[in-house]
Amino acid sequence: MNQLTTLRKQRGVTLVIGLIMLVLITLMVTTAFMLSNTNLKAVGNMQFRDEAIAAANVAIERVVSDDFTLAPAASNHNVNIGGAVYTVSVAAPNCIRSVPLKSLPPTDPDAVQCTIGSSGAVLCYETMWEIDATVSPTGAALATGAVARVKQGVNKRVNVTNLGACG
Repeated sequence: MNQLTTLRKQRGVTLVIGLIMLVLITLMVTTAFMLSNTNLKAVGNMQFRDEAIAAANVAIERVVSDDFTLAPAASNHNVNIGGAVYTVSVAAPNCIRSVPLKSLPPTDPDAVQCTIGSSGAVLCYETMWEIDATVSPTGAALATGAVARVKQGVNKRVNVTNLGACG
């Protein structure tokens, strides 16, 4: 009779221990799911930020590809990256300095753009510009909230007639 009572008590304890283990496993699975969800959001935010920076770089390249040295002006650009449209506001390029060039090697491909003065001096300048772009999302990209600001320095060799605002 004593052995039968002991077996009944052990069966009850086994049930309680099994339930405790089930609760602990459920907590571990829930925690792992929440951590993976947080990591997914962090990676997504990094991707949106990188897209915004890429949009700023595209807008800066558009500005640099035009002849911005004569009359630097602020501009807005809509850039589509992966279906998300970003509005990039580019401030007027700011001339940091201009240095007159004394001579150019004859093999320099930019030498053809430079004018030679009456005294034989090269009338070309090496200019340094700072371009500042601020990105804000629009449309579908607005849900991401990704914003970025990119400052980029640009050197540009210009003829004296195109020196413009950097003279």
